[in-house]
Amino acid sequence: MLTIYGVPVSVHTRKVIVAALEKKLEHRVEPVIPFSPPPGWDKLSATGKIPVVKDGDFTLQDSSVICAYLERVHPSPALYPQAPRDYAQALWFEEYADGTLFRDVIHGLFFQKIIRPNILREKTDAAAVDRIEREALPAAFGYLDGALEGEYFAGGRFGIADIAIVSNLVNFHYLGCQIDPQAYPRLAAYFRRQLRRPSIEQAVQQAQPAAAAMGLDMAFVDYLGLAAV
Repeated sequence: MLTIYGVPVSVHTRKVIVAALEKKLEHRVEPVIPFSPPPGWDKLSATGKIPVVKDGDFTLQDSSVICAYLERVHPSPALYPQAPRDYAQALWFEEYADGTLFRDVIHGLFFQKIIRPNILREKTDAAAVDRIEREALPAAFGYLDGALEGEYFAGGRFGIADIAIVSNLVNFHYLGCQIDPQAYPRLAAYFRRQLRRPSIEQAVQQAQPAAAAMGLDMAFVDYLGLAAV
């Protein structure tokens, strides 16, 4: 059985959870909050970050490394396209989601609106939030809206690119935000479709207790017909 160390409301932990669910791998989530890690955490995570996965006596770090490993060990169903160009596109969108989208938009908003006031007991930097919403968010969402051709981001089927992007968009909605359907119609429709995918739906449902404990906005779960905890 896989042990996934992290919190289910984490963008990158969710990415690994959804990959495991897609592949129907038996797993359990061991809660770890980076701001107050358990003793010996530095022996599992060299960076102090989540997620970390243990597969028997083998320990892996970083969501992209973990997902690539799971693909090699459990190749079916495939989360990475076979065709070289589709494969490259999938890797690009995974990197864009983990890097630009997460770093410039989602993490910044989540840190300012949730982590600073609720965990660090610090005041939200309203200017930083405004800057993200005026500059970084339109750039990232506009790019994704324009890049989306068809129902998925790479290879014409659900895969790692979609897992990485949707995981970020879930946390955007946890903040009480919504994708503007007028400005980003394709991205907004895409998110609503992907929320209905069984692996995404299950991951969101399983995270509800943790989300409620953090005071996150769960109004978007109405898309799924789930009762908020």
